[in-house]
Amino acid sequence: MGTRPPQRDDTLGPPKPALHHRPLLTPEQASALASIFKVLANDTRLRLLHALVRAGELCVGDLANAVGMQPQAVSNQLQRLVDQRILGARRHGNNVHYRIVDPCVTRLLDYGLCLAEEVGKGVGV
Repeated sequence: MGTRPPQRDDTLGPPKPALHHRPLLTPEQASALASIFKVLANDTRLRLLHALVRAGELCVGDLANAVGMQPQAVSNQLQRLVDQRILGARRHGNNVHYRIVDPCVTRLLDYGLCLAEEVGKGVGV
């Protein structure tokens, strides 16, 4: 857990300093981060994000099939992720295709799953 996560792709702006080199979070930064974690703290949204990590980009119908939900319910969940700028959307004909717009999200999911697997080793996860 002491290793530094890989930095963002240069096309997304300059690399960020390691967390331990940054100043303590301001109340505003902590609030913004808590807001992101609240949106991510939903099993359906996490499954939708994982499906997008695996496929790169999917339309609502394909995402609904992947997670076994109705398209309207999936659309509602996706909108929350778009509102937080976690996902981007583009219209192609009658379909809206979604994709993760920041590789930090993918890394966060990867680290979160790693942590869940480590924590759950003794409980059958």
